[in-house]
Amino acid sequence: MISYARQTQETEAQPAAVDEHIAPAPRVSVQAFCETVEAAAAIQAAGDDRRLAKAHLKIQMGGIAAATEAYRAAPTPNVILLETDGRSDILAELDNLATVCDPGTRVIIVGRVNDVTLYRELVRRGVSDYLIAPINAIDVVRSVCNLFSTPEAKAVGRIIAVIGAKGGVGASTLSHNIAWAIARDLALDAVVADLDLAFGTAGLDYNQDPPQGIADAVFAPDRIDTAFIDRLLSKCTDHLSLLAAPATLDRVYDFGAEAYDSILDTLRSSVPCIVLDVPHQWSGWARRTLVSADDILIVAEPDLANLRNTKNLFDLLKAARPNDRAPLYCLNRTGVPKRPEISAREFAKAMECDPVASIPFEPQTFGVAANNGQMIAEISSTHRSAEIFLQIAQRLTGRSETKRPRSSLLSPLLERLRSK
Repeated sequence: MISYARQTQETEAQPAAVDEHIAPAPRVSVQAFCETVEAAAAIQAAGDDRRLAKAHLKIQMGGIAAATEAYRAAPTPNVILLETDGRSDILAELDNLATVCDPGTRVIIVGRVNDVTLYRELVRRGVSDYLIAPINAIDVVRSVCNLFSTPEAKAVGRIIAVIGAKGGVGASTLSHNIAWAIARDLALDAVVADLDLAFGTAGLDYNQDPPQGIADAVFAPDRIDTAFIDRLLSKCTDHLSLLAAPATLDRVYDFGAEAYDSILDTLRSSVPCIVLDVPHQWSGWARRTLVSADDILIVAEPDLANLRNTKNLFDLLKAARPNDRAPLYCLNRTGVPKRPEISAREFAKAMECDPVASIPFEPQTFGVAANNGQMIAEISSTHRSAEIFLQIAQRLTGRSETKRPRSSLLSPLLERLRSK
């Protein structure tokens, strides 16, 4: 018997929604039986999407009849995708399929008949979703992923990855200040994960020295669950927590490409926003982490090497994530005295898109913040860089309104006492 999973109807094929947040699918098996090469191509493209990276996808031709024949002697997968040309009796074919379908299997139909009566009959028979052909990759991704997430969970687990185009361009400082703005001004529960295990600075920037951190999770993958990760988190504010790096050289941090997968999956399930401070290096896990993130911010300084690296990162990530919003980039430390720079206009012309922000060179303010273990907004909530960080946070999270508490004459004193 085919199990009922979700009652939704797609009335027409929709283009990719770059700002739509779709939670990734878990490790499930998906088999598709298509009637047309167009549908097979769309499903194959969906299989290459980062949100279906853990799903095992297999595509065959023949439609519902081929699926019924195939499962007479084989167990059914978690999800079956079936295309029908509309010329045959869909309901009768589904009844035949139900006789060989294992309990718990979810079925998605791709059809050409846009009829409410037919849809209701499909739902009554336990069909999980009905897509109107022609379909594109994002339709398939959305349909499969939504089978394993509730509407309430769609806002949970947004991963934002921040990486520098070169080492030392201030990507860590920006990621920490942006996370602070997300937590304080947007009132979103957030976690900063410092992935630079050897030289990470998140603990210093937030004035934290936790005895445990992300390394304890990386080296104990069998223990990872929500309770274990919670014990490793260091609380910075009411809404902001830190998964700190050890910043020691007593061991070598060589990992496989999937080293951080279970950690990020656990964080996704319980935290609305995860900001990843990704070190400037290129490895299997670094590439995988960037490709699997929901949004990416590249931090660059206005010189030729940064432009080249930003362009390379931008092009690779855009190609690897065709159904996602393109990465964002910002220019940091602009206007350094006596330093020849590439102007923001020239940088944007080469990138073929504008930077999300340009942050001016202010060594005094940023130096004091770094040495005191404070964020820019803690030193001055009205500082122009603090406003820029808030704007970037709003852009990355898709939230325009701030939830900053009302200020009073005692606010500066209370902020100073709280930071101490």
